[in-house]
Amino acid sequence: MRTRELGTTGRQVSTVGFGAWQIGGAWGTVPEEDALAALRAAVDAGITFIDTADVYGDGRSERLVGQVRREHPDLVVATKIGRRAAQDPQNYTAANFRDWIDRSRSNLGVDTIDLVQLHCPPDAVYTSDAVFDALETQVEQQRIASYGVSVESCTQALAAIRRPGVASVQIILNAFRHKPLEQVLPEARQAGVGVIARVPLASGLLSGKLTRDTSFGADDHRTFNRDGSAFDRGETFSGLDYATGLAAVERLRPLVPPTMTMTQFALRWILDQPGVSTVIPGARNAEQARTNAAADELAPLSADVHAAVRDIYAELIHPEIHHRW
Repeated sequence: MRTRELGTTGRQVSTVGFGAWQIGGAWGTVPEEDALAALRAAVDAGITFIDTADVYGDGRSERLVGQVRREHPDLVVATKIGRRAAQDPQNYTAANFRDWIDRSRSNLGVDTIDLVQLHCPPDAVYTSDAVFDALETQVEQQRIASYGVSVESCTQALAAIRRPGVASVQIILNAFRHKPLEQVLPEARQAGVGVIARVPLASGLLSGKLTRDTSFGADDHRTFNRDGSAFDRGETFSGLDYATGLAAVERLRPLVPPTMTMTQFALRWILDQPGVSTVIPGARNAEQARTNAAADELAPLSADVHAAVRDIYAELIHPEIHHRW
């Protein structure tokens, strides 16, 4: 698999990574053997970057990732901190960072975490010198190698990029979320900051497999977070109304080349955007992991296809969500 430099981390990572939220929780039950099979299949397919968080299954995801990393010590692993506590800027302290990072180090089984990201923190955190000084201290003490920020909005991403020590930003980017293309990706490229594209399939909508009749389990965020009551609304279906999302998928479907699945089409669209370091689709099993990884091998989409995607976005999606994130 091809690799790209991940911002200022000094690390090359696979263009397609592995997002480990699904194997932690909030996506329905994923048995441990399936989760480990998905991780191992991803690595066997050439994936070298895994993104997790301390809140995914309250550490379950980190522990599973840590098990596979022990088998493959060259993997680059990123985790996220801050969402296990109340989202109060006063909780973003040096002492809490130390405690949170220690827990993640233990879960992952490493002395130094490759990349730690603040996990969608409140707006006030981005303007706090003390927060970023505390992260710098963690680097100096070799408890983490680099740090970044996972964000909800483009405004937050731009604030993070302008922080000199930030190595990467993680942001929702997919065929239903074009706003980061306007300013975030160009500024990240200019600053040398890596971009990790998350929610690439819009919570499954862009797989083309969901229908009006699809049901989700009670423990699946696609059931309980559609209105944003559990966490930011933009995380579920990229903030798009479900019916609108299904209509947009049907407009996209004829654009998918015969050599691709719709999932691979969605991932390829992201990989074609200048400034993306890696895209992190999730996988519940080995076959999904292999299908995701294969998107790297496919040819870029044509200019005509990209233009058609932009037109669909402008007509169906821009009026609903572009102003929000």
